Amino acid sequence: MTIDLITLGCSKNLVDSETLMKQLESIGFDCSHDSQNPKGEIVVINTCGFVQDAKEESIEKILEFVQAKEEGRVEELYVMGCLSGRYMEDLQNEIPEVDKFYGKFDYKQLAIDLAEKHFAPKEQKESISILGCSVGRHITTPSHYAYLKISEGCDRHCAYCAIPIMTGKHQSRPKEDIIAEVKSLVAEGVKEFNVIAQELTYYGIDIDGKQHIAELVEAISDVEGVEWIRLHYAYPTHFPMDLLRVIRERDNVCKYMDIALQHISDNMLTKMRRNISKQDTLTLIDSMRKEVPGICLRTTLMVGFPGETDEDFQELMDFTREVKFDRMGAFAYSEEDGTFSADNYEDDVPEDVKQERLDKLMALQQAISEELAASFVGKVLKVIVDRKEGDYFICRSEYSSPEVDPEVLVKSNDKELEIGSFYNVKVIGSDEFDLYAELV
Repeated sequence: MTIDLITLGCSKNLVDSETLMKQLESIGFDCSHDSQNPKGEIVVINTCGFVQDAKEESIEKILEFVQAKEEGRVEELYVMGCLSGRYMEDLQNEIPEVDKFYGKFDYKQLAIDLAEKHFAPKEQKESISILGCSVGRHITTPSHYAYLKISEGCDRHCAYCAIPIMTGKHQSRPKEDIIAEVKSLVAEGVKEFNVIAQELTYYGIDIDGKQHIAELVEAISDVEGVEWIRLHYAYPTHFPMDLLRVIRERDNVCKYMDIALQHISDNMLTKMRRNISKQDTLTLIDSMRKEVPGICLRTTLMVGFPGETDEDFQELMDFTREVKFDRMGAFAYSEEDGTFSADNYEDDVPEDVKQERLDKLMALQQAISEELAASFVGKVLKVIVDRKEGDYFICRSEYSSPEVDPEVLVKSNDKELEIGSFYNVKVIGSDEFDLYAELV
C-alpha cells in the first residue's frame, strides 16, 4: 500500500517526515515524498503553523486533498505537524473529511494506527514491535546532504513567536544519539550535515545548565566521513563564544552562521523581548568576524512590529547597509494567537506600510548581495555538486545552505561532474543571486 507524504514549512518538519517515512516503510508501506502526482490510497500532510501565510498554505493543501478524497483520487487523508497540533479541535470541527489529525510529536501513533488498520493481527504485532526500535530516517534530500536536528522546542519567549506554544520547552537530544545518527547517515553516503534547532546555542542547558553546542559540533566533526557541517538558527543573547573557535579551527565546519537578529533598534528589541541591545548586537557581529575571518553571516529581520516608527525602520536600514550581511531574509510582522505581542500590543502598523518597508529592505539587501557576489570573481572555491540543470551543474560552496542561499553554476562543457562530489572551481562571473565558475 502506498503512502504519499507532503511536508510544509521548515527543515525541522522535513526531519519529522523522514523519520515517519522510515517507520512506515519498516512495517511494510511504500512511501513517496512531495510527489507531483500522488498515487492515491493514503496521503499524510505535515503542516506548518509559524505565521499566517504558512497557516493558509497548510489549510489550502488540506482542502486540496479533501477534494481529491471526495473525487475518489485519495482513499485516506491524515494531517500532522505544528498547525494540526495547535488547532486540532478547530480543524476536526471544520474539516471532518480528514480521517484523523495528529500533533507535532505524536506521529509515531499515526504509524501504529495505520499498522492496526491495514495489516492482519499477526502482522500488526510484528509491525508495532518494529516501531519500538529506532529505525532511522528516509532521507528525501539529495543523498549527499541531510538535516540534523539536535533539539526540540524553545525556552526563549520572544514577544511575536508562537513556536514555544507549539513545540514546548527546549529538549536537547542526547549527544550519543546524535552521533549515532551521524555515523548511520555517513554510512548511507551523507557528506554534509546542516545542523538545525529552533535555538541551537541552548543545546545542553536543559541537561546540566551549561551550553554544550561547541563540544557537540566538535564531536560531529570527529566522525570520519563528515565533510561539511553548517549551523542554523542561533540566538544572539549569551552566544557561546567558544563555538567560534570550533568554526575557525575545524576544516569541516563551514564558516557559516545563521543567526536571526530580527531588529536593531533598542526600542524594537525591548518590545520584542529579545534580551539584547543594539550595542551588544554590533559587538557580537564584530567578534564573529574577527574570530572567524571570512565567516558568512545569515540573518532574518522583521518589519512592521507593533510600535515600529519610521525612525526605527530607518535605523534598521542603516544597520543593514553598514553591516552588509552575506545572506538576509526578512518578513513582515504577523500577529499570532497566544503570543505576548498579540495579548499586549496593538498591531498598529498598516499592512501597506509593512509591505513598503519590506520591499525597501529587500531591495537594499539585493544590492548588497550583488556587491558581495562580485567580490568573489577571480577566487577559487571548493564546491559540492547538487544537481544538473540544462547546461549547468548546480553547486554550492561552504557559504551556502541548500535551497535558501545563492548557488554556484558551472558550465558542463568540458567534463561531467559527479553529483555529490567536491571540486575546486574559479569564479568567473556573478549576479545578485548566483556565482558562475569553471573547473580549476
